[in-house]
Parts: sequence; C-alpha cells; structure tokens
Amino acid sequence: MIHTDGGSAGSDEREMIVGLARTVGEKFGLDYWRRQDELGAFPADAWREICRAGLCGVALPEEFGGAGLGMVEMALIVEELAAAGAGATVGQLFMINPIFGGVAVSRYGTPALQAAVLPPLVRGDLTCCMALTEPDAGTNTLEIRTSARPDGDGWLLRGTKIWITAVPDAAKMLVVARTRPLAEVAHRSDGISMFLIDLPRDGVAHESIPKVGTNTLAASTVHFDDVRVSGDELVGTLHGGWRELLDVLNTERIVTTAALVGAGRLAERLAVDYAAERKVFGATPIGAYQGIQFPLAQAHAELACARVMNLHAAGLHDAGLPYGREANMAKLVAAQAASAAIDRAMQTLGGMGFAKESHVERLWRDARLFKFAPVSEEMLLNYIAVHCLGMPRSY
Repeated sequence: MIHTDGGSAGSDEREMIVGLARTVGEKFGLDYWRRQDELGAFPADAWREICRAGLCGVALPEEFGGAGLGMVEMALIVEELAAAGAGATVGQLFMINPIFGGVAVSRYGTPALQAAVLPPLVRGDLTCCMALTEPDAGTNTLEIRTSARPDGDGWLLRGTKIWITAVPDAAKMLVVARTRPLAEVAHRSDGISMFLIDLPRDGVAHESIPKVGTNTLAASTVHFDDVRVSGDELVGTLHGGWRELLDVLNTERIVTTAALVGAGRLAERLAVDYAAERKVFGATPIGAYQGIQFPLAQAHAELACARVMNLHAAGLHDAGLPYGREANMAKLVAAQAASAAIDRAMQTLGGMGFAKESHVERLWRDARLFKFAPVSEEMLLNYIAVHCLGMPRSY
C-alpha cells in the first residue's frame, strides 16, 4: 500500500511508487494479458491487485482511502503497468475508475456521494464507466441529445450512447445528458449535467460492439428508456456541467498518454530482445543492422518526448495551473510514437510479430484505438492550431 503525508511526493517516494507498480505489473505479465484478450474477459484479478496495492487511489483524497498525491504519480503508475505487460489498454482501467468515477465524484460530488462511492472505488470493490459519446454527435459533445427531463425530485433519462467502455462490468455509470434542450439555451455549452447512476437499472439496456482490440474491456451501445434518476445522483452543477466535464476529460488525456508511452516501451523491449538473438545472414544478430536500429531509435526518442510533455502537463495540473495544451500535445505525439514503435517492433520480429505468442500483435491492435480515441488526432490538431497558434476556428 502507498502511505503518504499528502501533497506532492518526493523523488524517493516516487521511486517507491514506480517500483510497486512494476512489481504488480510483472505479476500480471504478457501471458496473463494475452489470455484475457483471447477470452474477451475483464481483468478483474489484475485490477483488484492494483487497487489493493493502493495504486488506483494514488490521486484521490486520503479521507476516502486514497494517497492524496497527484496526476504525476498516476501517470508514472500507469506507464509502468503498461510497460510491464498490460499495454495501452490498462490506461482505460484508470480512465473509467479513478478518473471518470474518482475525479468526477471527489471534485463535484456531494459529501454523501463521495463517502458512498470513493472508498469502495479505491479498494477495487466498485467499478465505473462513463456514458458520453453518441451515434450522431461523435466528437462534437455539445451536440449530444440524450436528455434528462424533470420528474418530481429527479429526472427521466432518455437517449442512446455508443462506444461506452466496460458497461457489463460496471456498478456505476457517469452519464452526461442535456437537462435543457439545445433550442432553449443561449450557448450550446449550457444545459449539460452529469449523473452517477447504479447499474443495472430499469430502463437501461446495452449490447456489445465487436471490435479489433482492447478486448479485455467491452465496448457497448447503451439505451436509456425513461430511466429514473434521483436528485442525489446529480454530480456537479445542474445545467452547468460542461466545464466540470472538461476538467474530468483533461485528466483522461494524461492517463491515456502514460499508457501509450508504456506500451511503446514494452514493444521496444520485445523488439530489442528479439533482435539481439536473431541471426539471419551469418553470425551477426540483426540488432546490429542500422535498418533495424534506426527506426527503433527514432521511436524511442519520440516516446521520450511524449513522456516529458505528459509529466510536464501532470505537474502543471498538480500545481493548479492550466495544462490542457500540454496534455493534448502529449497525447497527440504519444499515440503516433507508440503506434510507430509497436509497428516497428512487429517489423523487427518479421513473421513472428504476427504470431500471438510474440505478444506484439496485441499491443498493435490495442494501440491503434488511441489514434482516434478518446480524442482523434484531427481534433487535437484543431485544438493546437486554434489555442496554441491563434489560427481561426474551422468548425
């Protein structure tokens, strides 16, 4: 377990946290994650061990069982777990739990909701998911149509969400809905609210979406048919949840980037180890050839840059400073660098890179998702052009 005095961790404490994450990650290594992927099974035992080690709650308040540290420590943990064998998808476990559940409730939930949700979440006894994206809205969140209309002291939820992660394994769902129709608001960002509801619940139906990768976490289409939501399930400000939602989503970027950097490191290690042993033309291992070395070295440099930017973003977050630009740039570069590193690892292994026993093909399938999720390269470039370069908005 992680025991601290709260606040920022020192270098010795961070080294201890990274070592603990590495130990847990190696306990559930490559063979474990390949088996879970083949079964399409939620990694419950790995997540339970992560939580029992205190890694899930590292950035959540001490009064609810967390360590009271920050996003720097969470990024280091996620990166190490990914590098130890989990790959990029381990970041999703942190997204749905200490981010979507933990950050949302610890910052915007009522004291009663915090006391009910955070301790079991930190222990690993409660798993969350988040229902945000919709079939017609896509990346344009302000166009969501799922509605929560007043009903007595609560609301009735109606609409459809798509690509929602881990619904079959979740006990709580953070739902983003319109509590005022678009036609009735002055600005599109008005009239959005967040709710944390129990699963299962009457009126909630979901079906799985077959997909290429990240098979340890189901993706689902979710339907709400006049789902009853009580007044105490509101998270944050009624009608004013947009900026609160953005606060939650920006921390998601940091976790995603950390997982991609870790997955890239893992692929590099597999490629370098293979290249050191593989001989094709005489006694020289293929790792001595510059045609093998240079692409891996390039990917390594790009991953290192993404890592530095991500930890910088996390440090700004922990200092209470704006960090959105840095987090978005880090995610853009990390998704590209991880994809390049993993693809190059597969090329280094040749035919064996396409075999399940080498593990690289799973890393390849999983990492591809993150070039367009949770935010696409194109939208990140739009953000950088407008907010960093001051160029006119195109959408």
